[in-house]
Amino acid sequence: MKLVSIIMNCKNGSKFLKSSINSILKQTYIDWELIFWDNESKDNSKNILKSYKDNRIKYFYSIGKNSLSKNRNDAILKSNGDYIIFLDTDDLWLPNRLE
Repeated sequence: MKLVSIIMNCKNGSKFLKSSINSILKQTYIDWELIFWDNESKDNSKNILKSYKDNRIKYFYSIGKNSLSKNRNDAILKSNGDYIIFLDTDDLWLPNRLE
């Protein structure tokens, strides 16, 4: 199986974050990693993410006001996947999205 890197950039995304992460965990394709890029969130985003005990989920904290494109590029540098896909904190995937 090929590894898929899921890039999720977050800036105060706690409102929908749990639902979004749960949609990743329900994927039928299981060879993935989540690169969670926290851009100085002041809400509960970090605690929500850290509540998941899955070693495929990786947390990174970005300091400073950076553009979405810079944060995505920085997150890509931390990824190990053969493929890269983006998921926003307020989006959901159907279970076969990665298939």
